[in-house]
Amino acid sequence: MSGNGHEVLGLVRSEKSAELLAAAGATPLLGDVNDPEMLRRGVAESEAIIHTAFNHDFSQFKASCEADRKVIETLGQALAGSGKPLVITTGMGLLRYDRPVTEDDVLNAKSDEIPRAATDEAANAVAAQSVDVYLVRLPPSVHGAGDHGFVPMIIDITKEKGESAYIGDGSNRWPAVHRHDAAVLYRLVVEQRPALKVLHAVAEEGILFREIAGAIGTGLDLPVVSKTGDAAAAHFGWFQHFAGIGCIASSEKTRAVLGWKPGAPGLLEDIAVAGYLTVS
Repeated sequence: MSGNGHEVLGLVRSEKSAELLAAAGATPLLGDVNDPEMLRRGVAESEAIIHTAFNHDFSQFKASCEADRKVIETLGQALAGSGKPLVITTGMGLLRYDRPVTEDDVLNAKSDEIPRAATDEAANAVAAQSVDVYLVRLPPSVHGAGDHGFVPMIIDITKEKGESAYIGDGSNRWPAVHRHDAAVLYRLVVEQRPALKVLHAVAEEGILFREIAGAIGTGLDLPVVSKTGDAAAAHFGWFQHFAGIGCIASSEKTRAVLGWKPGAPGLLEDIAVAGYLTVS
């Protein structure tokens, strides 16, 4: 965003991250997203707030989701009456139909059923307090060099097991977006503040999981195999739920409203060229 005439204040937890952020042209704010006073300070020094932080330690997933609720509540309290926009990030894989998920679809499940729904619940609560809230849904893969998300996790499992696997016939699909395209979308939301309040950062509507497994297997020169039942559980472990996610998603309205035109490499190309296969 700093390259588009914006000054960026970024909350970071370490000196190393602060150095990287400064090198990218932003101003680091050293602190913790779970520190309410630090959040209030960031809000006071900014004209718009973009919240993308989330603790991806899945051994304490529900606690992480509730912590995110508290972060959003704190931001909402600090923003009340300010007129400043708050852009919140949530997951697209929470919504699954036999058709593409659209921006109009609403997550009806509660957080006691799906812990990650805490983010959507908090966003709705803050919006009800007259805060200008936007909800950006990210797909399972936000890819690109430096990615620490789901694709590197799959690659680590593949290296450990000596084979690249998919579940059943591998026909479940993952939508995806390159991190650079996603960053542009966030910037456009802040600049335009559109009437559309739920936006989809989707460049590719749905990639077959067996194709993702195939690209990883080819890149690592390892066999690509189907797993079912106990064999799938043994291969993927705790990640089995995510490996089985089937979600096709549209970003048609987002593109039309924002003029967003993703143009970065797709996920399968990125797996081959963005350094994923050298991840230790």
